Amino acid sequence: MTPTDRPGRRHGPAPWSDLSRPPLHETALRRALVRPGGLWTSLDLVQETGSTNADLAARAEELPEGAVLVAEEQVAGRGRLDRRWTAPARSGIFFSVLLRPTAPVERWGWLPLLTGIAAASAVSRIAGVDTGLKWPNDLMVTVGSEERKAGGILAETAGGGIVIGVGINVSLRADELPVPTAGSLGLAQAAVTDRDPLLRAVLRSLEEWYGRWQGADGDAAASGVQAAYAAGCVTLGRAVRAELPGGEALTGEAVALDGEGRLVLATVDGVQRPVGAGDIVHLRPDGPPEGSRQE
Repeated sequence: MTPTDRPGRRHGPAPWSDLSRPPLHETALRRALVRPGGLWTSLDLVQETGSTNADLAARAEELPEGAVLVAEEQVAGRGRLDRRWTAPARSGIFFSVLLRPTAPVERWGWLPLLTGIAAASAVSRIAGVDTGLKWPNDLMVTVGSEERKAGGILAETAGGGIVIGVGINVSLRADELPVPTAGSLGLAQAAVTDRDPLLRAVLRSLEEWYGRWQGADGDAAASGVQAAYAAGCVTLGRAVRAELPGGEALTGEAVALDGEGRLVLATVDGVQRPVGAGDIVHLRPDGPPEGSRQE
């Protein structure tokens, strides 16, 4: 996807037009996160762009590992399966990072899951909101008595590395929700909705988990990534429907994550089938599915 505007070009309201949504502090973030010997080598903040993933992917060949691009607003943000991810300016955390793993490429599929662990643990710690992981890449919070999607992760290879994008709804209000199944930290009664400490915490957590995984040569079991994801995954133990590429649908109980990060379903005919790609819908014992799509 090509960004609709030159990064950094400002449209719409000025940063301080909504006092409940102050701008991020680029200099302070860079000072806190970019340091000698650390993973993050640069941090740039733009007011508006099409997609931070698209921008970073376009420059991946010329950038070193650890480049971070943050946007106050994305006008063409994407989720999985090319779904739109939309939110008002400064209502969330929207960023992408460039990584160049030395681990075998066949193990790179764990990186979106690893990023989910990092984001969920940081949000839970800083915002005081229990944050679960819906396989493979959704961050879930509870709004009232309902499970809602408050964030998502998108990964794509580019320039010999991998670009990972993260979007987390922070202050999104009920009347701003793109779909009824979306949520935000604010709607989940977060104790903290200041985006600066939230973004710092997520990036520091990602640096820590990525370092563990790299140190184990991408071995998800040895690095603790597999166990940590399973512990935080709200999909495991649930009845689900897997909508697979090609139109096939598979229903069963999500019983495990295998060594490749695939979701293992136990079907009614007694067969265990690993699912590596697809859309997962949580099913309630009685009543409609528990949706979590943000288009």
